[in-house]
Amino acid sequence: MNVILLFLAAIAAIIIWWLAGQRLTSKPWLETGSVQLPEHNGTERRQLPPVKIGLFVFLGVVGAVFSLAVSAYFMRMASGDWWAMPVPRLLWVNTAALALSSAALQWARREAGHGRMESLRPALVTGLALAVFFLVGQIQAWRELTAAGYVLADNPSNSFFYMLTGLHGLHILGGLAVLTHTTVRAFSTDVAPDRLRLSVDLSAIYSHFMLAVWLLLFALFAGWANDFVDLCRTLLS
Repeated sequence: MNVILLFLAAIAAIIIWWLAGQRLTSKPWLETGSVQLPEHNGTERRQLPPVKIGLFVFLGVVGAVFSLAVSAYFMRMASGDWWAMPVPRLLWVNTAALALSSAALQWARREAGHGRMESLRPALVTGLALAVFFLVGQIQAWRELTAAGYVLADNPSNSFFYMLTGLHGLHILGGLAVLTHTTVRAFSTDVAPDRLRLSVDLSAIYSHFMLAVWLLLFALFAGWANDFVDLCRTLLS
């Protein structure tokens, strides 16, 4: 229970910090003039588009879901019928592919900000291809485990592995739908870089978040998170 509260507190702290940074708790009826406040360097602060606010809210919900699932994983692994399953070596390759995909989308984000379409297109294609490679690699890892006898209903460890990786894969697949649409638009001759900037920005943010979630899950499956949990329990006891 303490671990669950710790994860939820961390998610709540991130959301509160972000809301404070966006001035959503300010009192607009006390402000006069434009809603855009000048920065110290004389430039104006842009308000976030509603779609980006919606993305952050969605990521907060997704983070809470994964936090609860990971907390259930920690509590269930203390049972006597728990046998940890081996981590396929292919997961290392998949992790590298997802990290490179996130880096490529950050590259695309920078190129879109500068309006460089010739560099933006290959960056988007690279990020898309690596994300697809990650999903294909995850399916292959599933096939290797089932062929070795680690089936879904064999023990709780197997069930959690397939459930968590499957849930993460579904979120990656959803992000790929948006990224594919953005990449197709980037190759249209009549599209301006400014019209793609927001879509690329959202895809990059989503990719970074899903990479962070996967790194947490990978550390969980590899057993590296056990020491962290023991430390949290020590601090909360």
